Amino acid sequence: MTTSIGRRHGLGFWAIAYAFLTVMAFSTVPTPLWSLYRERNGISEFVVTLVFAAYAVGVAVSLFLVGHLSDRYGRRRVMVPALVACILAAVVFLVWPSLPGLVLARLVSGIGIGAATATATAWLAELHSAHRPGAPARHAQLVATSVNIGGLGVGALVSGMLAQWTGSPLTVPYEVLLVLLGVAVAIALVTPETREAPVPLPPYRPQRVAVPPQQRGRFLAAAVGAAVSFSAFGLFTSLAPSFLADELHEPSLVVAGAVSFAVFGAAVFAQAVTRTTRGMLVAAVPILPVGLVLLVVAVWLPAPSLAVFIAGGVLAGAGAGLMFRGAVNTVSAMASPDRRAEALAGLFLAAYIGLAGPVIGLGLLTLVISQQAALLVFSVLLAAAVAAAAPALLQRSAAPPPVRERAHV
Repeated sequence: MTTSIGRRHGLGFWAIAYAFLTVMAFSTVPTPLWSLYRERNGISEFVVTLVFAAYAVGVAVSLFLVGHLSDRYGRRRVMVPALVACILAAVVFLVWPSLPGLVLARLVSGIGIGAATATATAWLAELHSAHRPGAPARHAQLVATSVNIGGLGVGALVSGMLAQWTGSPLTVPYEVLLVLLGVAVAIALVTPETREAPVPLPPYRPQRVAVPPQQRGRFLAAAVGAAVSFSAFGLFTSLAPSFLADELHEPSLVVAGAVSFAVFGAAVFAQAVTRTTRGMLVAAVPILPVGLVLLVVAVWLPAPSLAVFIAGGVLAGAGAGLMFRGAVNTVSAMASPDRRAEALAGLFLAAYIGLAGPVIGLGLLTLVISQQAALLVFSVLLAAAVAAAAPALLQRSAAPPPVRERAHV
């Protein structure tokens, strides 16, 4: 009996990993398609960034209002509706491709993805523990992180390929993801539950944010690091295809998807080969700015270079991946166990502000200055933020505070 139960949890682990991968892949399906939407709807790059921001808003709202509910009501009760929300968003993309529909679809997909991210990460950890009791948690953490960030690259690559090689670039990618998301719902429904809800169900409350008072300086540094990381990722999921088409004269949708895949793949690889939090942060501090420098150089050369742009993207992706994982580990270590989720909620809020705010700013800049100059300003600001946060981030870890010492924000 024990072996059979353990096997079910082992299969369930990979089933939820697939569902998580599919959700994250769906979030970047529009990435190589933004240039097509610009032409179809006659919208500017700035409007593209606003549509992109609707996704970040949806994720942030979902993380605080929905993401923590699986702790109280069970993993399946949150994961399945999150997947259904992504399915609804895909339908909106298909039937309402004008600007209002794009905003609605991105908002709904953000809500679904925010709920799925928190739930799937916790479910994977519990399924792994049930399948291999006593085994280190590193395997589950690595799979969750790889699927989370790697899925972003997979979605952009697959979407670019389908859009380039089929006659319906604004429909086929979503139709394929609809099928994959449907499979994800089916397997989530039969995956073993690891967090049974109490009877009667507890009353609803939104997530709170807790910051250890004596660690506020380091928490702020970690929040800045998370925001910078997501800003870099946001560049490659919103405006990078426009830079490729306009500055590098590379309109291929496959190339646009492949560049995003390379960026997120580099992030996953860097996280997989770097084991310690300090090692991640020590490597991220120089690597991320160097990647940004190469991006700027690529578009400022007399003959703009796609190869240099890709090299910069790979380095920036690796640095951003290490910075984000290091920030998460830092906040997890500094928070008391009973308030860890609330401290991480503050970190994710900073991350999604970073995802939306600077990218919107970059879009605004492109209205008044050239794309080259806008990318230069964007990169300088991100590099300056890394330099400002580095001293506090690279401090040695302190012990978690006692439970009684906490402050809510």
